[in-house]
Amino acid sequence: MEAAVNAAEAYSHIRAVMGMVVGLSLARLLTGLAGFVQHPKKERIYLVHLGWVAFLFLMLVHFWWWEHRLAATGHVLGFGAFLFLILFCSLFYFLCVLLFPTEMKEYTGYEDYFFSRKGWFFAFLAALFVTDIADTLLKGRDYFAALGLEYILRNIVFVALFTTAAFIANRRFHQGLIAFALIYQVVWIFRTYDLLT
Repeated sequence: MEAAVNAAEAYSHIRAVMGMVVGLSLARLLTGLAGFVQHPKKERIYLVHLGWVAFLFLMLVHFWWWEHRLAATGHVLGFGAFLFLILFCSLFYFLCVLLFPTEMKEYTGYEDYFFSRKGWFFAFLAALFVTDIADTLLKGRDYFAALGLEYILRNIVFVALFTTAAFIANRRFHQGLIAFALIYQVVWIFRTYDLLT
């Protein structure tokens, strides 16, 4: 086979496929939120659920904003890396579908639904942060090291908290968790990733 396509061209192809999955994820969140406007009395809203919708929206936008760094590494990516990136994007999609199911008939509202599916939701969320470490390593050891100790500690703490949350039904715990996760993630993004370089 002839020489591989250069990294920038290969990545534009990878980015297009990733964009489809990220686009579907964002569409699921926005459609779910639009449903609240269209039918405000149809389902009972739960603020913790809305907090996780905001968290995932932020994570998706941030993921897409910063994923260009993979192209900047200059590495030629193989099919394994391509498959990994699509699976990484798919975690986002599964999380969005878990937040906004197709049917709500068997639930009394989003609070009831959220707690009935919290095990799945937090398992996928923990997996997302574990996978993020592999994604960061894919960009190179120098890039990984440049993020510092806080990056790895952040991911470890989030994985531990999300794993714990999968087994806890205490409403106050979940209120505190989403408040902490949202505030920390906003601060983290603007401190670490505000500008594309």
